Amino acid sequence: MTTMTEASVREFKMPDVGEGLTEAEILKWYVQVGDTVTDGQVVCEVETAKAAVELPIPYDGVVRELRFAEGTTVDVGTAIIAVDVSGGAAPEPAPAAPAEPAPAPAEEAEPKGRTPVLVGYGVAVSSTKRRPRKGPDVAVAAAAQAVQAELNGHGAAAPAPAPVKERPLAKPPVRKLAKDLGVDLTLVTPSGPDGIITREDVHAAVAPAEPVAEAPAPAAVSAPAPAPAVAVYDSARETRVPVKGVRKATAQAMIGSAFTAPHVTEFVTVDVTRTMKLVEELKQDKEFQGLRVNPLLLIAKALLVAIKRNPEVNASWDEAAQEIVLKHYVNLGIAAATPRGLIVPNIKDAQDKTLPQLSSALGELVTTAREGKTSPAAMQGGTVTITNVGVFGVDTGTPILNPGESAILAVGAIKLQPWVHKGKVKPRQVTTLALSFDHRLVDGELGSKVLADIAAILEQPKRLISWA
Repeated sequence: MTTMTEASVREFKMPDVGEGLTEAEILKWYVQVGDTVTDGQVVCEVETAKAAVELPIPYDGVVRELRFAEGTTVDVGTAIIAVDVSGGAAPEPAPAAPAEPAPAPAEEAEPKGRTPVLVGYGVAVSSTKRRPRKGPDVAVAAAAQAVQAELNGHGAAAPAPAPVKERPLAKPPVRKLAKDLGVDLTLVTPSGPDGIITREDVHAAVAPAEPVAEAPAPAAVSAPAPAPAVAVYDSARETRVPVKGVRKATAQAMIGSAFTAPHVTEFVTVDVTRTMKLVEELKQDKEFQGLRVNPLLLIAKALLVAIKRNPEVNASWDEAAQEIVLKHYVNLGIAAATPRGLIVPNIKDAQDKTLPQLSSALGELVTTAREGKTSPAAMQGGTVTITNVGVFGVDTGTPILNPGESAILAVGAIKLQPWVHKGKVKPRQVTTLALSFDHRLVDGELGSKVLADIAAILEQPKRLISWA
């Protein structure tokens, strides 16, 4: 039987696949124990707070252990897979060996050895055993036994020694939180996997009890007060979905933006009949063959031209430095609805792209987002955003800024409506645009100029040639 030495085993740790991420959820394993892997081979897919990312293994070897099951959220820096790089065959499963004592009483055993399961079958429950401790506790127990024997020899009845409490399972940040709040972890009921105490458990332990009104002394014996009602959820009629991943990050970002940047939204209704005709003409143009041509393409180009004419709108607010950061590039964000939630990837240096190049970039961005393959880098560094609510038949909205950006343009549905054109009421293609902006950076005049420029280009798309 081949044995595995510590020197031949490499542990691949959960990397930080984005800026400042602290955890990721394992969505799917592409390998199993005993499989041979090569340098650069994708072994699993994980979901961060920004996107789903495939992780390649950085060395050759044989998979010896998958540390976590699918659906488990793992902290960045935690080993998720063990690979034997010695080139030996997969070892036969060895019988369970007795647990060894821990090397230091201050450290706790980390849960490991979780068995991966198929997607849709939940997470396998692991049985983690704590190792016996040595040190002062053992000496105290031995002394207690000696005293007990001596007392029994003199005929004295002594109570049985109290059992020694095990150290509660909790991660270092949770222990620090408990220390700061003055919570004794031995009195906290754990709710995490394998009996691990979570931050929520600590907060629950310090939550103030419901105030009880002091009742006057009754003349006669009163009936006992009814027990407080316990919240009951109808699982047959309600479904609870954990808030995590992209949706959790989006919620946090929107709260931060809504309550940090003073939002202002302006609206304009536009006759886009000529723009719609231009879209049809471009679809027949050889230069656009195989490319995605739609009204959003021309709206995006109109926004870029408006930014070129009003560059102050393309900025951000640095609260720490108390500075306005004017940006001489446009990373154009396009809001995309995906099964994992709303994401906003952006086209880098969109101001330098020709119309065909912008069309190609938009098509690639949308396809990648729908497949859930958008990289974290593609969602970083945006400067201004477009959200197209018109695809859902909505006339317009009041969009919330992406954190760090100064403006966001909402595009409403394009509908055939009666419109006064050349002095006569005619059916025309009409839409409503809404521009939200950070009023610390953009005043009413600047915001109005930007929105008016976009509208003017969409009414007369020939301005793209003269203004660009």
